[in-house]
Amino acid sequence: MKKYRVLVTIIIAMGIILIGQSNPINNFYKSAGLISKGVNQGEEVKKDNKEKDNNDVKEKKYLICIDPGHQSKGDPNPESVAPGSSQKKARVSSGATGVSTKKPEYVLNLEASIVLKHILEGKGYEVIMTRETHDVNISNAERATLANEKNADMVVRIHADSLDNSSKTGASILIPGKNSKYTSSIYEESSKCAELIKTSMKSNAIELNGIFERDDLTGFNWSKVPVVLVEMGFLSNYNEDQMMSNPEYQRKLMQTIADGVEEYFKTK
Repeated sequence: MKKYRVLVTIIIAMGIILIGQSNPINNFYKSAGLISKGVNQGEEVKKDNKEKDNNDVKEKKYLICIDPGHQSKGDPNPESVAPGSSQKKARVSSGATGVSTKKPEYVLNLEASIVLKHILEGKGYEVIMTRETHDVNISNAERATLANEKNADMVVRIHADSLDNSSKTGASILIPGKNSKYTSSIYEESSKCAELIKTSMKSNAIELNGIFERDDLTGFNWSKVPVVLVEMGFLSNYNEDQMMSNPEYQRKLMQTIADGVEEYFKTK
């Protein structure tokens, strides 16, 4: 019996020593196949946080400035067509009028711009407007300056055309001049966006006359951020005037612009 008690004491003592030299919690995780919840858990959390940070960068909320062209009352007072330029033009005009609808361009521009705003916001973009009413007095340079100060990622200006030739139809996309000293820095990005809007329009059967560079537009020359101007069609054409005021066509046209802008930001 005495030998038996000594043997039991020795076994207990050895067990205590072994337990003191081991990590019972870690042994438990190993035996249960849950080591990833122990030592490796911290590494997984770090990895998840890194991936989240990367996704946050990819999902940056871009800011788009929409400029509905013109306003209810024009302002003939002159402003420089570009920073430091001695050449001057009227601050802003009220625009053309539809030959059929008799709707002023400034009204049509805001109607379409509000539709575009809702579509872009639905896509997750942040949108600001240079105007949301007709009774304003904001010059073309001031509209560009607003977008500059807000550090917009893209400016979309919405207008409608008019000519003495009533047979002329189709949309046009205007962009800043490539070789202009005022806009050469924003030409490339503006052109990329315009090309993608063009592709979107053509794939949706929107009549398009093309993309045209302009170095004489105050709203372009004062801009420090990429900008495109869409002339939706001709108010001087009886049928196109009516078509541009048709809610279904208006939404279709604005959708093609929004889709083109979205494709542009996918390249960023």
